[in-house]
Amino acid sequence: MLQFGNLLAHFHLPHKAYERAQKQSLKQLPTLPDFLQHVVKLTGLRKEDVYCNLRVPDQLQTAKDDINMVVLTGHGIYCMDVKPWSGTVCAHNQNWHVEVKEEDQNFTNTRIEQVEDPLKAVMRKTAQLCSHLKRSGVPIRSSLFFPRVMFLSPDCKLDEELMKRRELVPYGQTDEFLRSFREGYMGWISDALTPSWISGHLSYRQMESVRGILRKMGTWDVVLLHGGEQLKGDYQGCQYIALDRQDTETLEFSRVNILSAESLWALLGHVPQVKVKMYKRGPHGWLGTSLNATATIPSNTFVIFRVSGEEADAKIPANIIHSITLSI
Repeated sequence: MLQFGNLLAHFHLPHKAYERAQKQSLKQLPTLPDFLQHVVKLTGLRKEDVYCNLRVPDQLQTAKDDINMVVLTGHGIYCMDVKPWSGTVCAHNQNWHVEVKEEDQNFTNTRIEQVEDPLKAVMRKTAQLCSHLKRSGVPIRSSLFFPRVMFLSPDCKLDEELMKRRELVPYGQTDEFLRSFREGYMGWISDALTPSWISGHLSYRQMESVRGILRKMGTWDVVLLHGGEQLKGDYQGCQYIALDRQDTETLEFSRVNILSAESLWALLGHVPQVKVKMYKRGPHGWLGTSLNATATIPSNTFVIFRVSGEEADAKIPANIIHSITLSI
């Protein structure tokens, strides 16, 4: 089982070697939530038609690869992965190569990183989403699914061959691509009211059915630490906490104050306590989210969490957790 000391190393440095090497440049790039707001602003689409980090089950309902962003329009369903890469990118056999230059005061070092072909990956996940909708009773033609890979860094350069692929959206074309959704929006509304066998696009009824399926698809659980770090993965449980995931959306952990009476008692061998508030899943009311249950647990209790990309569970002390958001 992964101990928390190792966990921070795995969180700060993403598990893919190339992304691990570029942690400094990531700080200057937008986060996925920030990019989502940018997408909604430029496209003019409703927030309920833009979904983040949807985990798509395969035919055996086992593998759950996540798609960074799914955009539903009358024209079709766009499945988009976003990459924060920097460097010169080219395709090489079954993988891609990223040439990264590291400049120092005295020399320049060039490194070539080998990464998984992101286009093949998003096309595979797009096909899985198409199959999942069909198994759920909402068959949509595969021609109405559009896989895309978007590159968020101005320092990422695609080679000439990759620039020819319409599925790839380099940094310089991102805003133009997003504005194209707005330009065709009125036409998509018209198509939505026209039978799909006439327009060749999604009808209003089909769009509503797709929304219903997408809303039920899970994302990742998220642990927010008191230091501001976020961990994405699957919440496995906690010894002293019993909850119904379908009914509980957020767990909020109190913080142990260093100068509190609890911490002073700890000097005498007493274990400080952490209060956990569990809030109901669903829309927020005027007074905020409804409290579902509370629990008081020892601060040295471990929360078991499987970080995305890891093969072992991590043990996270309750006293460093701010909150846990549970997916469906």
